[in-house]
Amino acid sequence: MRLQTGQEALVARVLTLEGKTGLGFSFRLDAAEARQMAEWDAGTGVARPRYEPVLGHPWETAFVAGQLVPWECEPGFTALEFLPPPPPGTSASIR
Repeated sequence: MRLQTGQEALVARVLTLEGKTGLGFSFRLDAAEARQMAEWDAGTGVARPRYEPVLGHPWETAFVAGQLVPWECEPGFTALEFLPPPPPGTSASIR
């Protein structure tokens, strides 16, 4: 997706067999990096991925600090539509 700054980010969403949803991102456009972050966010038991910030973006700052990622700070993210729709209680608000 394109960020407000014009740069691009790869966003991954995983849905476990138990119905848990996880989200991840990569400003390096690395699908494995985003997927591992999403798997960790979904609570699959994978280790929390190490992440070196690239842009100093609020998503990176929050993730590195162990805080909730402020997905809604990017209008492009809130415009994404996932199939199937995420269940209630996910870590992101999606329209």
